[in-house]
Amino acid sequence: MRFYFLSVKPAILKLNGLYVGGVDLFERHVEIDLQDNVLAEIVPGENLQPVNFFINERLLTNPPSFLDVYLLDGETLLYVREYGNKNIKLSVLGQTRFCGNLVTVFEQGGVYLSVEGEKYSLTPLPARFVSVKFEEQSINGFPVLCVWGGNALVIVSQNGERIFSNEVENAQFGGTLNTVTRFETCTCAKALCEYSYDGSKLTLVSGKTEEIKPPDKNVLHFAFFESVLTCGNFAEYLDDGLKEKAGLLKEFLGEYVGVTVPTERFYAEHGEERAAGLVYPRTNNLFEVKYFAVDLTDGKISNVYEVE
Repeated sequence: MRFYFLSVKPAILKLNGLYVGGVDLFERHVEIDLQDNVLAEIVPGENLQPVNFFINERLLTNPPSFLDVYLLDGETLLYVREYGNKNIKLSVLGQTRFCGNLVTVFEQGGVYLSVEGEKYSLTPLPARFVSVKFEEQSINGFPVLCVWGGNALVIVSQNGERIFSNEVENAQFGGTLNTVTRFETCTCAKALCEYSYDGSKLTLVSGKTEEIKPPDKNVLHFAFFESVLTCGNFAEYLDDGLKEKAGLLKEFLGEYVGVTVPTERFYAEHGEERAAGLVYPRTNNLFEVKYFAVDLTDGKISNVYEVE
């Protein structure tokens, strides 16, 4: 079976103790027989902890927590999502008091948010919260605490509950919470969301997706599948005959969570089809990729089908 190796940080790959090559965000592959039970070790720089795992049948059904596994058509992609830090010394990155709660962001092998009040909670955070900033705001008259790590935002309620966690380009506070979130899509789409707040939880009251720029004709099919995923105006990609069935597309395509480029082997077997890989979750870090393609008529999509 062909295995692709990717890593969130530049690293080296060892198989059964032998150096194989570099690993980063560029897909590189190795042919491995699952019956050989090969031990893979991926060693990053930056004083981070290496990770290791056996490549066998178990890996394809129950991967370790640091690894995302994508099951392709006869291929598998392995993505090391996170590494531990060798330095496990406790370091407080930021701390504040808010409505009787002690809110702390600290680093100890990873970055964490601690909220101590009537209740206690501990939440892992992305590494970007190493540069943390606190900001008190209010929504509908209720005080909230914003914990910023770059463009990543966590909102803590006056009761110490985490009520929001997402990456946002912009957030406005007032009678409601309004956020703008950018998607990594061909059209640079943005989601504009409005939330009401009753003092304990946020409720989405409105949302729309704006596609900022038209896609290049060579990636129109990717833009279409991304538009369906992000609830954009995907019907505009369809010809008149298929536009009548636009409401059935979401059910036909299913609950996918990402769109990816097909592999080299896919194109070798299926030619230059206008296809994209749709990513479907099986568990938190185990995914299945199915390939769907489109036919174009006069620049519009006239057919959508799964590639067998």
